[in-house]
Amino acid sequence: MNLKTFVCAASALAMSAGFAHADANADLKKALMDARMAISKALESMDGGMAAKAAYDFPSLDGKQVTVVSWGGAYTKSQVEAYHKPFIAGTGAKIVSEDYNGGLAEIKAQVEAGNVTWDIVDVELSDAVRACDEGLAEELDMSALPDGADGTPAADDFIAGTLDVPCAVPTIVWSTIFAYDSEKMKNGPKTIADFFDAKKFPGKRGLRKSPKANLEMALMADGVAADEVYDVMGTDEGIDRAFAKLDSIKDDVVWWEAGAQPPQLLADGEVAMTTAYNGRIFNAVAAEDKPFEIVWDGQVWDLDLWIIPKGAKNKEAAMDFLAFSTSTQALADQASWISYGPTRKSSAPLVASYDGKPDLKMGPQMPTAPENFKNALQNDFEFWADNQDELNERFNAWLAN
Repeated sequence: MNLKTFVCAASALAMSAGFAHADANADLKKALMDARMAISKALESMDGGMAAKAAYDFPSLDGKQVTVVSWGGAYTKSQVEAYHKPFIAGTGAKIVSEDYNGGLAEIKAQVEAGNVTWDIVDVELSDAVRACDEGLAEELDMSALPDGADGTPAADDFIAGTLDVPCAVPTIVWSTIFAYDSEKMKNGPKTIADFFDAKKFPGKRGLRKSPKANLEMALMADGVAADEVYDVMGTDEGIDRAFAKLDSIKDDVVWWEAGAQPPQLLADGEVAMTTAYNGRIFNAVAAEDKPFEIVWDGQVWDLDLWIIPKGAKNKEAAMDFLAFSTSTQALADQASWISYGPTRKSSAPLVASYDGKPDLKMGPQMPTAPENFKNALQNDFEFWADNQDELNERFNAWLAN
């Protein structure tokens, strides 16, 4: 069963009590495992040399404007360098770049008000599925996506299972990890359990102000195997157990919302360690020479995707931007700025080194590099699409107590 089947199944679940949820979850795990293996194989080739850049056939968009919404900081910078600048130069269009902190609340408000000011938005997989299911995103014409630079049709070029959400096109593989300052902590933490051990490793902890990834990491720290986390989270007792583990460090937590905050928290000494998006820590090390160490144990990895909000005023130009930014070379170029893996297989051989540092190979920096992937968990888009609102409410109530 591929991802498209699961997206359809998730929609059917909301309408039919007869859906065999346990069987779907079993098939989901198999499909996600297949995708994980495909990602690992594709990214293993990233240590290869940079191939010649193929010319892209840009449309003429003089006078057109596209409002592109993403997560800010080093991540948006990687998109500006790899996507925005070439697109502006090639089409004559204007790009307005805006930042947000994720979720669907702002998109939903715009769509419901009939005043959609965002044209294309970078979202997490579970939000892409929800946006599609709830009619908040335009269904996309996947046939408009260009072939890979090697001639492979787009449908075969994207990593298996990642192109099957009908309202979204994937761009990157990224991960939530935790990190610390190796100059301030010489014998640092090695496992996700260490993050929750305030006696062995005293000091403040940075956590994203969201239940997503925090609950999963808490359970892995409490001894739940990665491949059993979502089975446990599917029970009331499992959720109680995750919050109980979070209780053990709650008094030491500094909460963050924007992806640029965790590296700054470490640099300022406000926390001893913090969860973060892996690319933000990499950027601090590669671009700013910060002495930060990533702990990959217990990482929660995911996809980011583009969606076009329903009723976007510049839909056609946004689709042109989407097609270019998910082309082979554009995805490879982004991966030379930040350590997020491209979702096209043809992009992998074109990624070699960090921009400006030829000795810094990008392959080993990716979440899916074999050494980093030994105890990794993929964010379960179906679980979060079904449970996000309820767990947000519980998380916010927990914060207030």
